[in-house]
Amino acid sequence: MKNIFQNITLLLSVALLSISCEAQIKNEKKETVKITGNCEMCEETIEKAGNLKKIAAVDWDKDTKMATISYDDKKTNKEEILKRIALAGYDSQFFLAPDQAYKNLPECCQYKREFKKETIKSVSKEMAHNHEDHVKSQEVIQEKNQLEKVYENYFMLKDALVKSDGNKASDLSKVLLTAINEVKMEKLDNDVHLVWMKVMKNLTEDAEHINETKDVKHQRDYFMTLSKNIYALMKVDKSKEPVYYQFCPMANDGKGANWLSKESTIKNPYYGSMMLNCGKTVEKLK
Repeated sequence: MKNIFQNITLLLSVALLSISCEAQIKNEKKETVKITGNCEMCEETIEKAGNLKKIAAVDWDKDTKMATISYDDKKTNKEEILKRIALAGYDSQFFLAPDQAYKNLPECCQYKREFKKETIKSVSKEMAHNHEDHVKSQEVIQEKNQLEKVYENYFMLKDALVKSDGNKASDLSKVLLTAINEVKMEKLDNDVHLVWMKVMKNLTEDAEHINETKDVKHQRDYFMTLSKNIYALMKVDKSKEPVYYQFCPMANDGKGANWLSKESTIKNPYYGSMMLNCGKTVEKLK
């Protein structure tokens, strides 16, 4: 009788533990993604990088290379989880790990980079195929410059803020948001890729906030951090034309704020016509 009671108690404990584990993640959404790796050590690293207490859980199978990702879709998303895993050194079908992160893995964990090879192969084939065709060659260059539309829409948004046009700034930030979402990360150079993974979420949030209001003052608040992250991208990206990093000491309640411009002439997006020429160029990016 005692043994039966102990067995029942054990079964109830297991059942309660199972229910407790399942209840840890609210608004749970599950997806399956392929993540390349080799061994148990890879499994530990992948799952540790992706897991977030009560928000995200990753279960990776070293034999199939498939990961089941469970997450609270009110607090995070698949992209954010896979970005953390990529920064830990592991490629997925959505994000490539930075080269340095891959090189830092133990030798036994340095898996065959099938996703990266596929990407390099497809770009190389396309460039070779269009070698003697100027028009198609230009298309390949445009495809490679994934961030060109992001930059152009940023500059148009900046011009709208110079004119203190909240309606136009709101509309342009929606276009900027589309450009951000259309970036194909796998086609970025590795150093740009790494920065993009770090700033993409903040860029998206700032563009969304600017789009949601017509109040120029609030738009300018979010434009400060938007500019900071665009600058981080442009520092590692190769710009075809000079870009000027400019600074207004009066903005941000006297703390100062920066912005980027395609022209050296100061046209202040934080004050518009009130103090149009307030500021200076602090860096020229090429």
